[in-house]
Amino acid sequence: MSTDEDDANEPGGPDAESPYTLQREDGDEARHVFWADAVADRVAEREPDEPIVIKGGISPSGVPHLGNVNEVMRGYYVAEVLRERGHEVRQVFTADDRDPLRKLPRTLCDLEGNLVDLGEVNAGALGRNLGTPYTDVPDPFGCCDSYGDHFSTIIQDSADAVDVPIEMVSTTELYETGELDDVTRHVLANQDRAREVLSEYQDKVDEDYVPFNPICEECGKVTETVTGVDLESDPATVDYRCTDMDAGDQTIEGCGHEGTATIREGKMPWRFEWPGQWQTLGVDFEPFGKDHAEGSWPSGQDVARNVLEIEPPVPMVYEWFTLEGEPFSSSAGNVILVSDVLELLEPEVLRYFFAKDPSRARDFSIERLDQLVDEFDRFEAIYFGEIEGSEDEKAFAERVYPLVVDGAATAAGPERADEPREERIRLPYTFAAVLGMTDDPDLREEIARREGHVPDDAPEWAVEGALDRVEQARNWARRTENEFDYELKRSEIPDHEFDDATEAALAELADFVEEGHDPDEIQGEIYETARRHDVDVGEFFSAGYRLFFDEEQGPKLGPFLGKVDREFVVARLRRER
Repeated sequence: MSTDEDDANEPGGPDAESPYTLQREDGDEARHVFWADAVADRVAEREPDEPIVIKGGISPSGVPHLGNVNEVMRGYYVAEVLRERGHEVRQVFTADDRDPLRKLPRTLCDLEGNLVDLGEVNAGALGRNLGTPYTDVPDPFGCCDSYGDHFSTIIQDSADAVDVPIEMVSTTELYETGELDDVTRHVLANQDRAREVLSEYQDKVDEDYVPFNPICEECGKVTETVTGVDLESDPATVDYRCTDMDAGDQTIEGCGHEGTATIREGKMPWRFEWPGQWQTLGVDFEPFGKDHAEGSWPSGQDVARNVLEIEPPVPMVYEWFTLEGEPFSSSAGNVILVSDVLELLEPEVLRYFFAKDPSRARDFSIERLDQLVDEFDRFEAIYFGEIEGSEDEKAFAERVYPLVVDGAATAAGPERADEPREERIRLPYTFAAVLGMTDDPDLREEIARREGHVPDDAPEWAVEGALDRVEQARNWARRTENEFDYELKRSEIPDHEFDDATEAALAELADFVEEGHDPDEIQGEIYETARRHDVDVGEFFSAGYRLFFDEEQGPKLGPFLGKVDREFVVARLRRER
């Protein structure tokens, strides 16, 4: 957690009781507070200059996965609240791409979001560049200017996909263009004070420590040994010796070269660089994960106040979330990209996931993605007054729904720019997965209408939007290989051979379906029909799966038969078509 005294009562802290809205006691009444409103209050109290700057950041060391978007989305909601209040806001996202490559990643991804092993790309280019800034490491895919640029592009694309207007800022460019000159010169001019402050957080700081890491002109590696500083030149320069760098459990060897570099040809250590970004970019608010809260933030605000003599931005700590119950890990392959997620659900559903209380740890589960979609659909229906919700649910929906759908609606194009509107249609996710068992778009719409999910007077844009979910749900079924991952064999009857008792039972079941019964009644009748004809129940279900899917197993058969075109089901059970 942040060390600010007032953070103990931060909205979303341990005293927050509701998973939907944040509670604050106001006299004898509990007042609903959206976390982004509470953060925006803190930002506005400082009366910042405009544009108000909201920042996030990432070191482009590996696959930019869904977990990295946490910072983008938390910043977005605060930015939107401030914009609602009439403020001009700039949301920047720094790529800390002058950091050195310290180890080889096991997994990479191309610009389309396809994960690849290190052996499938030009890994030699990476191995030869350990210790080199990311922007000086060749792109192993050969499509971007550098390794750093490759992964910064994916972050930008991810933000674009959920329609969050971030401005990517390269830390390398900040150094090379001289934008960090003033703060770097100030830190070097106040080395004694910088050492004193940092020594409270790092044991390795000694009297020879200089808070600058030049890039060796001979080997291109970042080195940590500075032997002299000249602040009179413009830009300022440092003398250095290229020595070894500790990188976790390995050592990256320096070449021993002795030379001189300007302050544009290197970088400050992270604990000075982060506050330096705040000063240079004029940052007013920055969310960050609990790793920084327990590590970099305490030293960052100390450096800001006592070395740079500035006030640090308003902080907000967010909890990490897990993927299928396990931490995100590129090396272990436990990652999913935004591009992958958006093949499975609408952008507004993903935006909703990030709208919830950032202080609570949550799991993002592909296996149980239907639950998240159902939760969003309920949230939306409560907003439109279509179903009743609790007081908390209503307050959350009324405040947050417009923020969740605003960007996603704009991204749909000018002809659908007001979406989702009250006329929108959301097919239940698992029902959409059932429809995904057939490729026939007309049949999908016919079934959806017959089941009452598409009104007769529904506008065309709403019908199209509803059926878009079918492809997403089908992708989900295939990715998870769940009970809906089957293909309906509609064009021809699969090969089969049944005994007389099974054929008679199928004919009787066809009569029952033809009479018109709901899915649960059909499911019960399958059992009863099998018993009446002395057919093994398991074998009778297998006969149904064989006829409809050419498989020995499949989805729950009764509900499926009850949702598919009745005329077709009856004919197939009678083996007529």
